[in-house]
Amino acid sequence: MSSRTALVAVVLVTSLPLQAHDIYSHLRDEAGGSCCEDRDCQPVPYRFIASGVQMFVDKRWIDVPSDRIQYRALPGDTGETGGGHWCGSTYEPDFSNLGTLYMTKCAILPPQSASAQ
Repeated sequence: MSSRTALVAVVLVTSLPLQAHDIYSHLRDEAGGSCCEDRDCQPVPYRFIASGVQMFVDKRWIDVPSDRIQYRALPGDTGETGGGHWCGSTYEPDFSNLGTLYMTKCAILPPQSASAQ
């Protein structure tokens, strides 16, 4: 493999996650900050329950704060989750037996689901 071919391969491989994450790059939270920081958004199933909205993150249903929900279509969404996307982070405190804690930065639901609330 020539050095030019290797360089092209490295550029392609390192840019793939950014391209896949590009549908989230324009998202902002209520304070104007980035929802995703280029790594922490993902398509996820969602459901409405009596107390609000839950999203299926890391193989478990988590409650989503209503002030974090944005009702919008995302250009580039492939539709596998019906338009649900979760942006956030997880935290596992060492001093607690609570397990994993989830902090939602932004939750994206399709515009038509706003009437289901």
